[in-house]
Amino acid sequence: MKSLVVSGYKSTELGIFKENDPRVAFIKAAIEKRLTSFIEQGLEWVIITGQLGVEMWTAEVVLDLKENHDINIALIPPFENQEKRWPDPLKEKYQELTFIVDFFQPLYKGDYKGPYQFQAKNKWLVEKSDGCIILMDEDNPGSNKYLYDIAKEKEGYQVDLITPMDLEDIVEEIRMKDPDYWG
Repeated sequence: MKSLVVSGYKSTELGIFKENDPRVAFIKAAIEKRLTSFIEQGLEWVIITGQLGVEMWTAEVVLDLKENHDINIALIPPFENQEKRWPDPLKEKYQELTFIVDFFQPLYKGDYKGPYQFQAKNKWLVEKSDGCIILMDEDNPGSNKYLYDIAKEKEGYQVDLITPMDLEDIVEEIRMKDPDYWG
């Protein structure tokens, strides 16, 4: 596998409204663990659309992984200025990201025009990648459902989920590494 899409819940879908929410560290640890495994198997590109939540956290993880691994990140938003309604600190973070990723190119020129842009984005992501990692609970998929359904339809396309159970396992792994856990 050479290219992999990473997506998942928006931060608001997870009830996370602050970047310093402790749950973010666990989510990032789960993403890092999964990505490291793929990188060790030859992954070259991680593709995100830059939505708030899992995708922005993935960008942070990949940028950290670049220090010790040969991995690239592409930011392919569905349209230009997707961040224009975001709070200023998140806008700034996104705009900075557009300059430091290895590749940045919106799918559509101009601002949001309609839901067809999101449908086209999901199809494009699946067509241009070898697989995906989606942080999702199959019982409550939220907006992830659209990408997930398209990905499942493509023959030979690898769909890898990070589930609530996977997150619980990561929390437990991290807690067990804490000496106070055993004391």
